Amino acid sequence: MILNAFFLAFRQITRSFLRSFLTMLGIIIGVGAVIVMIALGNGTTLAITEQMSSLGSNILLIFPARDQTPGRGGRKQFMLKDVEVLKLQVGYLTRAIAPLASTSLLAQFRQNNTQTEIFGIDEDYFIATNWEIAQGRNFSKEEYKAGSNVCMIGGSVLKNLFNNNLSDALGSRIKLGNIICDCIGVLASKGQGAWGNDQDDVILLPLKTYQRSILKSDSLYNINRLMVSLKDNIDSATAVNEISRALQQIRNIKKGQKNDFEIMDTKQILEIMKNTTNNLTLFLGAIAGVSLIIGGIGIMNIMLVSVTERTKEIGTRLAIGALQSEVLLQFLIEAITLSSLGGILGIILAFFTSLGISHLMDIPFSFDYSIAIFAFLFSAFIGILFGYLPARRASKLDPIDALRHE
Repeated sequence: MILNAFFLAFRQITRSFLRSFLTMLGIIIGVGAVIVMIALGNGTTLAITEQMSSLGSNILLIFPARDQTPGRGGRKQFMLKDVEVLKLQVGYLTRAIAPLASTSLLAQFRQNNTQTEIFGIDEDYFIATNWEIAQGRNFSKEEYKAGSNVCMIGGSVLKNLFNNNLSDALGSRIKLGNIICDCIGVLASKGQGAWGNDQDDVILLPLKTYQRSILKSDSLYNINRLMVSLKDNIDSATAVNEISRALQQIRNIKKGQKNDFEIMDTKQILEIMKNTTNNLTLFLGAIAGVSLIIGGIGIMNIMLVSVTERTKEIGTRLAIGALQSEVLLQFLIEAITLSSLGGILGIILAFFTSLGISHLMDIPFSFDYSIAIFAFLFSAFIGILFGYLPARRASKLDPIDALRHE
């Protein structure tokens, strides 16, 4: 009986194909929208995780805070001496403490030029960031110590200055402002950073080279930020407290005074960003789910019309011995079939839509099959929920009145 009801349902759907498709459209859009929103939300979360992890493992970023003294809006940057003392005091917590000095400069090679970020680094930088060198070599200890005019470039600089030609890049001389440096290495690609920046649009110099040739300043306060890589078994909150106390002592910050530095815990930032993305995904998914309810109302409307149109058919079936339960089941199965087909088409549409949008947005494709199954089951439930009233109305028709219906 149930198989026969499915056969009759499919025959009825194909008989009025356009009307059936338009009826399913609300379910198709609803299911598709819910799955796409969740897939894009998951993809965005994965992208954020990858971007944050590209900074390095278990990283704290320390920046100079803006001077709150009236009339003074500058930032008291760090000295190399600060870094050396900090390493002595909190070295037991850290794998590396890397000082960074940076600015934006025009880099030139022959007729090509590009505006890029210049970083002055020391030996700890590569330990903190886990950044690999794709071609060439790292700076030697002698080059770090002497401040030699050597540099390493990121993938974007390789593209802009050398048209991705490695043989041209390695050993070439690049002009940075008023200095010339020899390119000794090309960094592995890192892609987009957590704040939307291109991490490969960078040129690295030994810190002493940067201070002597780029800054050309007598000021000892010339370190923009510190990257602190914690050991694997160290709790970041504990480390933040210990480093804060050490910096307060190093920078002569008395009790009650506001810190002139800020510490950012990348793990905490990642958790906040992930929670925000997940909440936004659920919110957008819930809004998209409203269209499923609207689709269900559309199914109920069409099924009520169908009952009216097929009143004589129902009367004939009841008159020759069909049970009310059989008529109820037939119309209920028609509603479930409509909504289930809509759910399947919605899942297929969502898969290819998510794939396309993920490619356009340059985020990982993350299709959650458990959500797809849930959306399909929910679409079938919508068919039961909104198909029951028309089905019950059909089963309650009086055979004599139904046969007289014009």
